Amino acid sequence: MMLFGGILPYLLLLWQLLAPVNVARAQDEPAQESACPAIVKRAAWGAAKSKNVTYQLKPVANVIVHHTTGERCATVATCKEMVANIQTYHQTDNRWSDIGYNFLISGQNVYEGIGWHRMGAHLRGYNDKSIGVAFLGNFDQERPTARSLNLLARLLQCGVELGELADDYRLYGARQLQSTNSPGRYLYAKLQELDHWQAQ
Repeated sequence: MMLFGGILPYLLLLWQLLAPVNVARAQDEPAQESACPAIVKRAAWGAAKSKNVTYQLKPVANVIVHHTTGERCATVATCKEMVANIQTYHQTDNRWSDIGYNFLISGQNVYEGIGWHRMGAHLRGYNDKSIGVAFLGNFDQERPTARSLNLLARLLQCGVELGELADDYRLYGARQLQSTNSPGRYLYAKLQELDHWQAQ
């Protein structure tokens, strides 16, 4: 016990000398920030179980943006309910295995649809080679918020960082690839200002 008591003050002194060096080194190191936004997971909005899962080869080369054409949701609770209703419609009325979109975006949050690395059902002929992102609302009538557009940009950069999207992925509005008004004229105009936008 006497030996331990004699050594203890020296150990404390050694710790005091070394600790500031380590703290300073940690402060000098750049913070590793991820582009990935917070995503409301399937369990959080009460997703029903997928009836079948088809996986995609990654990285995926295309991103296709849609709008849901319904009302815009104003709270997390109403947005969760809206996403759950879309899944129910897709599974019950359309007889799809799950919600058709990989992700959905409200004015404030990103919601996980079928998520990364899974094939959706959002645009015939492109489902196996694209990620489908739907904005909640009707963007022929309303303008997308700056926050929702920022969430889209961060989500897609996140996909690149995770290896889910190709570094040179191509961004489209659904109307470019199919006879539809989606994603609405106001959202479509804003998509053209984003990186990776493809005019053709």
